[in-house]
Amino acid sequence: MDVKLDPSRDDLPLLANTGHILVKHYVLDLDVDFKSQIIEGSIVLFFEPGNRFKKQSSSIEETCQSESNEACKFRMPEPCHNPVTHTSTFSSKMGYDGFSVCGKGVKDTSGKDGNHDNWEQASGISSSKYCCDTGNHGSEDFLLVLDCCDLSVLKVEEVDVAAVPGIEKFARSPTLTVVSEELRNQIIRELVTLPADRWREQLDYYARCSQAPGCGELLFDTDTWSLQIRKTGTQAATDFPHAIRIRYRTKPQGRSVTWTSDQSGRPCVYTMGSPINNRALFPCQEPPVAMSTWQATVRAAASFVVLMSGENSAKPTQLHEGCSSWHYYVTMPMPASTFTIAVGSWAEMKPETCLSNDLATERSLSSSEADFRYVGVCGHMEYPCRFQNASATTQEIIPHRVFAPVCLKGACQETLLRLIPPCLSAAHSVLGTHPFSRLDVLIVPANFPSLGMASPHIIFLSQSTLTGMSHLCGTRLCHEIAHAWFGLAIGARDWTEEWLSEGFATHLEDVFWARAQQLAPREAQEQQELRACLRWRRLQDEVRNSPEEMQVLRPNKEETGCVSDSGSSVIKHGLNPEKAFMQVHYLKGYFLLRFLAKRLGDDTYFSFLRKFVHTFHGQLILSQDFLQMLLENIPEEKRLELSVENIFRDWLESSGIPQPLQRERGAAAACGLARRVSAEVAKWIRVNRRPRKRKRRETEEVFEKSRRQ
Repeated sequence: MDVKLDPSRDDLPLLANTGHILVKHYVLDLDVDFKSQIIEGSIVLFFEPGNRFKKQSSSIEETCQSESNEACKFRMPEPCHNPVTHTSTFSSKMGYDGFSVCGKGVKDTSGKDGNHDNWEQASGISSSKYCCDTGNHGSEDFLLVLDCCDLSVLKVEEVDVAAVPGIEKFARSPTLTVVSEELRNQIIRELVTLPADRWREQLDYYARCSQAPGCGELLFDTDTWSLQIRKTGTQAATDFPHAIRIRYRTKPQGRSVTWTSDQSGRPCVYTMGSPINNRALFPCQEPPVAMSTWQATVRAAASFVVLMSGENSAKPTQLHEGCSSWHYYVTMPMPASTFTIAVGSWAEMKPETCLSNDLATERSLSSSEADFRYVGVCGHMEYPCRFQNASATTQEIIPHRVFAPVCLKGACQETLLRLIPPCLSAAHSVLGTHPFSRLDVLIVPANFPSLGMASPHIIFLSQSTLTGMSHLCGTRLCHEIAHAWFGLAIGARDWTEEWLSEGFATHLEDVFWARAQQLAPREAQEQQELRACLRWRRLQDEVRNSPEEMQVLRPNKEETGCVSDSGSSVIKHGLNPEKAFMQVHYLKGYFLLRFLAKRLGDDTYFSFLRKFVHTFHGQLILSQDFLQMLLENIPEEKRLELSVENIFRDWLESSGIPQPLQRERGAAAACGLARRVSAEVAKWIRVNRRPRKRKRRETEEVFEKSRRQ
């Protein structure tokens, strides 16, 4: 299938040609400079050809021919004649840190000479431009397209992985004795397909390969939303270099990165799950199908702490006075959009007194470090999976840390620190094995635009959750913990189906929080009914005050999950500024799951949910994957005409409030707590409507006299 991309101003293009070639691993080597508000360095991408090995897509070529030749033409700089770097320049003693300098890193001016073109298209998205998304652009060469925005790309080069000492064991073919493109690609193919139990060796060689010398610069071009790379004479994805290095720098105004000050007035920077995700942090493949692993070395001034999506609790390594290096890695393949980094003068918050019951439950256990005792078969690609680790399945509370500016120490100790263990334990009691081996929680600066955000191994929380009683902090913490299963371990294959992440997290936050409080069943039910009443009113307001087309949970309908021949697509309403303020996907998704749970009964529903998590963790899903499996687990007498098609029609593919929900809310009697709240509200409305007595004149005169004094 082929989709002609013509994104409107409200739709976000995903242009990476994942149908032809996939990134399997990223190695980032970055310097953070707060003075210039720039992150600078390099990223090495390790590829594996995708499922469609076409030299040329005839349908797209025909489309291009019908458009302006100028729009489809690749801007070709002069060929690169730089000599290949000699292999002796690589040192086997180099560690993960790469460059030995701090701050600016290695200066690179290659973008200024005649070998490259870093021209940036100033205009908006052109439909004729984006019809050419697989890579011919008037030539026979294969074109690699990466999602990229608000970046200055300085240089792109092929990496000579054959120069790495000891790498020859990955050259399986005895006929390949001379260093060539074929040999280098074979080495990478062997490296990216190593079995999960060799994860440590794989990471080590990824790091070594990332620091190997270049062996030829590649032609590149940038436009508003993409970075396009090609090698002259390479006509297929299978022949394109499987390891390339991109030297680049971010821009202070880049939309993926927020430079600000923390609550103590100290500078900091963090990434935010903005509409454009991480493409303004590093060139990447943004479509969710591009599941990859990563490792990153980040250097910053010694006074800063670097937190990141990583399986290890990194400690700083001092490079020289005033400069430290931090290294993180991930072995579970996930979309690049889930990568998160935060650098600031954070302090680790610890409880004033250690609770013995917490310490007894919490013990360090990394999925990568543990001995594997398989307890079931997983359906995902191979990686060191915690669901296959018998010890991890019984770990109720994973190791966790809390970071915040020093000025928030009291609030963290009073509220947050004591809530994390019971919330983690409650989540485990409902869904089972924690998908991630550890957790950092960061209280982000005041300009953070939401209450929280979950990423692998790290949660951002707004400082507003620390105020008042523990209820707000507890429910938000439970919401973000739920995303470890729904949104991260299980992701949506089509980003328009946000309800698969937010609807589940909203539904589960109530369940987790009730268990964390150890409420009796009746109390838990009343609390959840009260929250349902509040959400019902909020949903009614949303529906009245938002565009109808943005109230649909599955806007692409039968085309959900469909992409162009190259793998590129657009996210409907992805750039619409109203989208960030809407909660329809949270609320309608929540009410749908609540509706289904009532049909099955809580015991049956949550038993099914654990089964679903075990079946689909580590994978991307569509709505029908969940609904079909659910309906298979509902006894025939409880289905009452439920079907995937009916749920699509009533809940996911229509605007407004679903008819089943209107009937349910109309018939439901308010719970005891809701009645008490309503009575209290009605009382104060009556009080406020009473005519107020006029103040006595002598009282007014006394007040006026005292005011003048």
